[in-house]
Amino acid sequence: MTPPLDWPPSLWAAATPPGPDWPALDESIRTDVAVIGAGFTGSSTALHLARRGIDVTLIEAAEPGWGASGRNNGQVIPTLSRPDPDDLIARHGAAGERLVHLIRDSAAGLFDLIRAEGIDAEAEQNGWIQPVHTPGRIRIAERRVRQWSAHGAPVDMISAQSMRERLGSDAWHGGWWNPTGGHVNPLALARGLAGAAHRAGARVFARSPVLSMTHTSGPQGGWLLTTARGQVRARALVLATNAYTGEFAPQLAPSIAREVVPMLSWQMATAPVGEAARRIVIPGRQAVSDTHGELYFMRYDARHRLITGGALVNRRDGAQRLKPYVGARLQRLFPALGEVRFDYVWNGYLAMTDDYFPRMHRLGPDAVTWVGCNGRGVGLSVALGRELARAVTGTPEDELALSFSEPRPLPLHGLARKVAPLMLLLYRYRDRREIAA
Repeated sequence: MTPPLDWPPSLWAAATPPGPDWPALDESIRTDVAVIGAGFTGSSTALHLARRGIDVTLIEAAEPGWGASGRNNGQVIPTLSRPDPDDLIARHGAAGERLVHLIRDSAAGLFDLIRAEGIDAEAEQNGWIQPVHTPGRIRIAERRVRQWSAHGAPVDMISAQSMRERLGSDAWHGGWWNPTGGHVNPLALARGLAGAAHRAGARVFARSPVLSMTHTSGPQGGWLLTTARGQVRARALVLATNAYTGEFAPQLAPSIAREVVPMLSWQMATAPVGEAARRIVIPGRQAVSDTHGELYFMRYDARHRLITGGALVNRRDGAQRLKPYVGARLQRLFPALGEVRFDYVWNGYLAMTDDYFPRMHRLGPDAVTWVGCNGRGVGLSVALGRELARAVTGTPEDELALSFSEPRPLPLHGLARKVAPLMLLLYRYRDRREIAA
C-alpha cells in the first residue's frame, strides 16, 4: 500500500513547523534493534535505546506523528480511563503495581523529557482535571483519589464550588485532579521525539511501510523486516503501531491488529478565545476531561484556541454535523464564551480494547509490542517506550512495568469495527442516568 504523504488538515498540521525530511529505506541494513512506527511509543523507544549507545533503527510508514500521535487532543493524563489501580493489580499482581507506578509518573516524566531534550511542543504542565457530571458520580472521583493516593500520586478532590471557579461553569458537581498533568501540541511532540532519537544516534526512515517481519534462528538469524525497496536485519524488534497496525500492511501482525477496535476520534479547535472569556473559562489552562462516556474534554492551545471534540455514530459529513452540536455544548457549559466558531475539525484512530486494559505481548524472541491506549496514549505511550526498550535489552521481566500475555484477537473483528460507533448510543443512555447506589 502506498502511504499517503499529505497530512490531515488539522490544527496541529497547520500550526506545527515541518519536521526533517527523513529518507525512505531503499537499502539493506543491519541494526541491533528495529522499531516499527515513529509515533510516541516508537520514537520514545528509539530515544531510550540510542541514549544507551544501542544501534537502533526507527522505521515509519508515513511520517513521524502521521497517525494517532499527531492527531489527538494532546492531553497528558497520568491515569487510565479505566481500570483503576486496584483492578490493574488484581489482574497483574506485582507487574500491575509496577504499571500503576509507571502510569502515576507518566505525565511528570513526559514533561521532564520535553525539557531535557529541548522539544518545542507547546507544553503546559498546569494539571489535569476530571469533573463529575452527576452528583452520584462524585464517588468515582473519591474512589480514584483514594486508590491513586495509596500509590503516591499527588491527587486531590475538588469541591463543587471550587470546580465552578476553576472551570467557569456550573455544569459539574465537583471532581478531582492531578497537578502533574497538562497538555502539549502532539504533532510537535511526535516530531520532536523522532528528532531527539536521531540526535542520540538512531537511524530514522520515513515513507517506508514494513510489509513483513520474520524470525530465523542460528548465528546469522534474527528478525528480517522488508519494505518495498529495502530490508532491515535486527537482533530485536519493537512493534509500535497500535491503532494503525493494519492500515499499511494488513498481513504484518494480524492478531495484534484484530485485538483492538480503531475508534475514530474527532478533534475540534475554536477560533482564538478572547482575553475576557479566558479569565473566566478554565483560567488556569488545565486539561479537562469529565466522566461522560460520550466524553466532554477541552484545553487551550498556545494560540488560545479551545481544543475539544466529539463523537459520531455515522461519520458522513462529520465535520459539518459536529460543529453546531459541539458548539451548542460549549455554549451550554461555558456561557462566557458567547458564540462559538470552529476553525479546524479533524479525526484519527485511537485503539480501544474490549476491557479497557492496555495489552503487552511478546511476538517472538526479543520482540515486543503493546496496544490499547484507550484514550490515554500521550503520557502512557512515551513511558511505555522506555519499558519496551528495557524489555529488548535484557531487563528481567520481574523488573518491567509490563505484564506480557498472548494476543486475544476479537472474533468477527471486521463486524466489530463497523458496529463499534453504535456504542455511542449506549454511552449517551448511561450518561443520562445516575449511577446505582
